[in-house]
Amino acid sequence: MKSIEIKRNNISIDYRFEYSYYLYNVKLKQNKLQYFVLKDLSEIISDGEHSAIPRIKEKGIRYLYGRNIKDGIVNFDPNTDSSYISEKDYKKFKRIHLKENDILLTIVGTVGKIALYKQKYIGIAGIPRHIAKIRLKDGCEISQEYIVAFFLSKLGKKQIENITTGNIQPLLSIGNIEKLDIPIVPTDMHNEITEKMKKFIDAEISSLEKISQAQSLFYYRIGVDFSAIEKENIFSVQKSFFADSDLWTPTYSYPLYVSTLRAIQSKWQTIKLGDIATLKKGDEVGSDNYIGYLDKRKTDVPFIRTSDIVNYETDQYPDFYIPEEIYKELNQDIKAGDVIFTNDGKIGQVGIITKNDKIILQSHIKRIRLKKEAIERYNITAEYLFLCLSIKELTIYQAKRYTVIQSTIPTISNRLLDFEIPILDTSTIDEITQLVKSAFELKDKKKRLINEVREKMDSYFEI
Repeated sequence: MKSIEIKRNNISIDYRFEYSYYLYNVKLKQNKLQYFVLKDLSEIISDGEHSAIPRIKEKGIRYLYGRNIKDGIVNFDPNTDSSYISEKDYKKFKRIHLKENDILLTIVGTVGKIALYKQKYIGIAGIPRHIAKIRLKDGCEISQEYIVAFFLSKLGKKQIENITTGNIQPLLSIGNIEKLDIPIVPTDMHNEITEKMKKFIDAEISSLEKISQAQSLFYYRIGVDFSAIEKENIFSVQKSFFADSDLWTPTYSYPLYVSTLRAIQSKWQTIKLGDIATLKKGDEVGSDNYIGYLDKRKTDVPFIRTSDIVNYETDQYPDFYIPEEIYKELNQDIKAGDVIFTNDGKIGQVGIITKNDKIILQSHIKRIRLKKEAIERYNITAEYLFLCLSIKELTIYQAKRYTVIQSTIPTISNRLLDFEIPILDTSTIDEITQLVKSAFELKDKKKRLINEVREKMDSYFEI
């Protein structure tokens, strides 16, 4: 239970009688900081297109979902997102267009997630009504990076919480966004925050480029033309096909999935994941133990759900945190270099644990750790295994073969152990390993930078 005391002369008939309103407007603003108003700094503050634009699976112009915006970065999920619209529709709807360094802010549903638009990282893209774009004036004395950092801080998040409306679906209106306060900090602090945020974004871009290079190398060296494998929608299967299987589903025998694996096995030895790795499932901690970011203590531990695997890593700032005593009690034995994989619900998300990760994994996520013989006998590394599990034709195809509906949730249960992993030549494995290792060193650097930024901001504003 939290309470604050408000004097009668601080209350206006226009004000909402809510704890969050008075906490920010009366208590937090008593620190006598000077502020800019966001509207005065901005050339444009607008949401995206309100009408429905058809999404397409084929590559076209990126069209973001609100869920693609995470704190500080943009995350794409190629497994479940229909992420594109046609170039024709992009040109037709001018409201959706973005410009380099536009600030992206989620304003419907999950409110307050913020990131910068970088074309090198995201590509040409458009936004729907669930996302607002904020474009600063040329020569603005406050940087885009500083504004993003501010709204990652507790003071920034408290302010957004204060002006968010809606009972069923949270909403942040454009009018309220225009009124947001941007506190003025000393020039040296502003510049330090700006530079660290730039390095944070650059590290993310570089890490994803290295992972993309490793994926391209895999496709080149495996020597299979996946596009040539026929996609049959009508097929029949001999009864003998099911003789050694207890899974009688259409997707298990779907020719595209079966033929793809056979094409790989015709060129390379494959080994079952269960023969080279051990798997351990995460835990459920109960929603009663969930703690939001604004209420978390310094010792509380991020709780990673399937939606919190972001760009091949765990989200440092997920929706919920768990008390440290539960973290110690569960003792999940998660180490840097472990591979993680979503086993239920949103199946096929993969990542690697880094040095800066201190987390609790939800039960829908499996921790994968290589056995010694995987390295000694097959030269397989955690980085190479991760890369294999990031390849659609390997992971998603095999996952779809094994997916069943358990009550209402898709699951592959323990069949992850049956996934076939191709053993490419030693030089290819070594090259992929170095690229992926370098990528996750950058991700670890990125996590350290954003931690430093948030700690400095929160310390300065004394919340």
